[in-house]
Amino acid sequence: MRAHVGPFLFGTAIVIFIFLLQFVIKYIDQLVGKGLDTWVIIQLIVLNIAWMLVLAVPIGVLFSVLMAFGAMSAAHEVTVIKASGGSLLQMMLPVMIAATFVAGGLFWFNDYVLPDTNHHVKILMSDIQRKLPTFSIEKGQFSTSEGLGSYTILSRDLDSATGAMLGVTIYDYTKPQRMNVLSADSGRIQFSSDFSKLIVSLTNGEIHQVNQRDFGNYRKINFAKHRIAIDASGFSFEKSQEGTFSRGDREMSIADMEKIANSAKQQADTTDSRIGASLTRHANYLFGDSLSPAYAPGAAPLEEAQALAQAQSRASIMRSTLESDVFQKESSEGEARQYQVEINKKYAIPFACIVFALVACPLGVITRGGSFGISAAYSLGFFIFYWMCLIGGEKLADRGLTTPWLGLWIGNIALGVLGIILTIRVNSERQGGRIATAIGNVFRTISSFFKKAQKV
Repeated sequence: MRAHVGPFLFGTAIVIFIFLLQFVIKYIDQLVGKGLDTWVIIQLIVLNIAWMLVLAVPIGVLFSVLMAFGAMSAAHEVTVIKASGGSLLQMMLPVMIAATFVAGGLFWFNDYVLPDTNHHVKILMSDIQRKLPTFSIEKGQFSTSEGLGSYTILSRDLDSATGAMLGVTIYDYTKPQRMNVLSADSGRIQFSSDFSKLIVSLTNGEIHQVNQRDFGNYRKINFAKHRIAIDASGFSFEKSQEGTFSRGDREMSIADMEKIANSAKQQADTTDSRIGASLTRHANYLFGDSLSPAYAPGAAPLEEAQALAQAQSRASIMRSTLESDVFQKESSEGEARQYQVEINKKYAIPFACIVFALVACPLGVITRGGSFGISAAYSLGFFIFYWMCLIGGEKLADRGLTTPWLGLWIGNIALGVLGIILTIRVNSERQGGRIATAIGNVFRTISSFFKKAQKV
């Protein structure tokens, strides 16, 4: 167990560092030199480490177990233990117990700490968006915010770091009686030197002015350069209260999401029952029974045209009602499915610690690696495979193409089966069938390739 501690901490820290480096590269130009306090930037970076930790811990487990068992196999310690009457299962037992404890701790963190952290990040990012103009503008979308005042800005292409925009369209509602529509080939948005004004500089465009009371009063103005000064008071950085923001699915615990999912499912079931009752009621009316006024005892028979008109009217009402009920049912089912996906994710990612340990123990013995390069390469490969399964399964589950449970657990199932096959083969020291032999040969070939690459 002592051989696992160092690699586990090191592997987890490396993954967090990679994610953190990616985050810093993506946002540093938008945060530094924009008038934000240094503490705000540090707080944003520290809060984002929470989701990085959730992804890094399973990789740290995989990396540490691969290094420990690979080193033991390379030093023939596994052979010595087996010659002394031990087995791979006995060697794996303390590792699997430790991985279970790590998974439990990660699950607690994922369910209790991460939701609050994500909520704080959401609040902080909203506060920063009010401070930074480029955060308030999204490429290819009409953007409105408190900081932009009575302006709506569309930028078809945007460089958030420099504020450069291409294909700009701006709707100016500052004057109630007149609307200006500005269109320009390019532009730039930035603060004035004292951060009191938001300056929008446009190049090669035209202004269309329309009088709201007299649409015949219309003017078109061409310009080579044009500037708009917007009051930047709305971009002042102020801390928002936590209660002013609603929580999304990634900002809730499992218990909270289960309440919403169950409520949405009950609503979908209620709507389904209402659809069935509505179909029965309308069918009875159209096709006739004792409840239909058209077939009431003593009722005069209807003319053909009158009966057809009533049937068409009833069918139109039925169609409108059913379309509304079906849309409500699909919406409720989609909401329930969305929260069920997040619930399964909170279980699946921590459980990956146990699955990775199960795979890494026999794999380390087979490859006899133990070096940093081989262990890191295998860890990266398994992580990419697992992440593809997780993201792909999540997308399929969100679209209703598979169940949330299967979509989020397919990666754990696939790697778990692989780990069981490798464990049985290595523990029994038999070939274990063609599949197990082929798997062992593939991993030995990959390991040999990595060793030769290291030498080169």
